[in-house]
Amino acid sequence: MTEEITAPATQVTRSWGARRGRRAIWWTLSAYHGVMVLFLAGPLLIVIMASFTDAAILTFPPRRLSLRWYTTLGEYEQFIEAFWLSLGLALLTAAGAVVTGTMAAFAIVRHRFRGRDAVHAVLISPLLLPGVVTGIAMLQFFSMAGLGASFTRLWLAHMVITIPYVVRIVAAVLHGFDRTLEEAALILGANRLQTVLRITLPGIRSGLIAGGIFAFIASFDNVVISVFLTSPTLVPLPIRIYNFIESSAKPVVASISTIQMVVIAALLLVTDRLLGFSKHI
Repeated sequence: MTEEITAPATQVTRSWGARRGRRAIWWTLSAYHGVMVLFLAGPLLIVIMASFTDAAILTFPPRRLSLRWYTTLGEYEQFIEAFWLSLGLALLTAAGAVVTGTMAAFAIVRHRFRGRDAVHAVLISPLLLPGVVTGIAMLQFFSMAGLGASFTRLWLAHMVITIPYVVRIVAAVLHGFDRTLEEAALILGANRLQTVLRITLPGIRSGLIAGGIFAFIASFDNVVISVFLTSPTLVPLPIRIYNFIESSAKPVVASISTIQMVVIAALLLVTDRLLGFSKHI
């Protein structure tokens, strides 16, 4: 009789101990993830908070909250010019990367040819190489080709580093695309071009837009490649901020950086809500 009573009690004790152990593991993992998020996001939060200071130099924490360095942005013409340069460069880069990367993705996914894996590796290689190595290599290449500092040189360099994003995303979407829709269009009398334009491209629209968004962000925020290819009269916004910090400690750079972060975060969030592109990455 005693053994019958003791057995259920032992099982309850073990079950309670197992639950306690799982709870301890869950809290440990949660704390670890929290520390990692704080470690990664901490510098961004410091920049955001420092942008709301009313002091003449960067201070953290701010003694008094103020929008001073947001309302005076218009006084810094060099940043306005750099912004429009970066915006135009990013838009052209995104457009070119979407067109080029989409054609490359079609070739890799839809066709079998000798050297296909090598072509794919070359297209993706800018994601694997350190940015400094890529920047120096591009500077040497353009110098040997006789292409001096110009918008075209900067645009070509940004194309090289953004095409891999489009190739990966569009290729992932193409792999999951239902090709019976194309076959049905061909059976009904559409030619290859009409099928691609009216069936395939609308069907992979989410991948095209997501690839364009990533290309735009990678170009707009790029520093490592641009720093090797700029000139005194051709300075994108990230490089302008980098140069400004070397000679000044005004919080205006924090306000500009905060605006950049907010715009990029909003762009990613809205795109993900509308298209769900995160599942293709």
